[in-house]
Amino acid sequence: MKFLTFKKDIGSQIGLVFGDDFVLDISQAGSVVPSARILPHTLRELLELGEDGLNAARGCLEEAEGAEEKLKEAGALLPIGGLSLLPPVLDPKLILSVGLNYWKHLEEMAGTPVPKHPAAFIKTRDSLLGSGLPIHAPSQCPDMIDYEGEFCLVMGKLCHNVSADEAMDYVAGYTIANDVSARNWVHEVFSAEGTFPAIHAWERNINGKQLPGFTPCGPLMVTKDEISDPQTLQMETRLNGEIMQSTKTDDMIFKLPELIAYFSQWYRFNPGDIITTGSPAGVGFGRDPKVFMKPGDIVEVEVEGIGVLTNSIA
Repeated sequence: MKFLTFKKDIGSQIGLVFGDDFVLDISQAGSVVPSARILPHTLRELLELGEDGLNAARGCLEEAEGAEEKLKEAGALLPIGGLSLLPPVLDPKLILSVGLNYWKHLEEMAGTPVPKHPAAFIKTRDSLLGSGLPIHAPSQCPDMIDYEGEFCLVMGKLCHNVSADEAMDYVAGYTIANDVSARNWVHEVFSAEGTFPAIHAWERNINGKQLPGFTPCGPLMVTKDEISDPQTLQMETRLNGEIMQSTKTDDMIFKLPELIAYFSQWYRFNPGDIITTGSPAGVGFGRDPKVFMKPGDIVEVEVEGIGVLTNSIA
């Protein structure tokens, strides 16, 4: 199944992708598909129901088969192209963003050494942005805005201190993010001398990833049963149509089960929480000459089996 969240006149609503071109608005489908009446209106609330929630959504889709005309009359079957999309999970309790997790990305970032353990930082919920919406260049640091396309995990149940062998059992599905970064403070990290100056420089650098709209996410969430092996997916980031990042998820240093198991030693993941799993080589800062996004640009992140996350720069 594929879920998305879209704007309505008042608030937002999750929808189920129906066929190739339509979305089932479950808030309007109840008169035709009675099972839609029991479904929550946010993806996080649905995921909190566990397998029961996913099975109820699956049953709703099955019930909708063959009732397309009635659903259209009820205003419950909407063209995807006409929707204003929001992040699939609007209100995750945690966004954990993994860094330094692709072999070739380390090479381009001034020969950064291979980490002994996975590294990550937290991003704010306010940084989330839907596909199709503009990323606003902040007035305080508008000149070094970089893209980082990332494959993401969406957690499906409470997960704490689990093993790598069982880790993927806690995943509900997959989505895409762009870990947009203001690179104005990166040079401080590489030039820092001594432990504490390096720590403080890294903290300032991470602040450049927290700005409003700096975590575009979407366009949808695909349930994990739709993708047989998430560790072999093709990823691509394009800037104004030019391919900037292109790799497969098998280039990760720390694989998906290892990431979940490692961070679950400390974090308690809840349904709807998002783990971005790192960005591959090709970021603008790692290029010679460096490439940064500017107003008018279009950035796209595509992951095989999920879709294309698209945003303009304003």
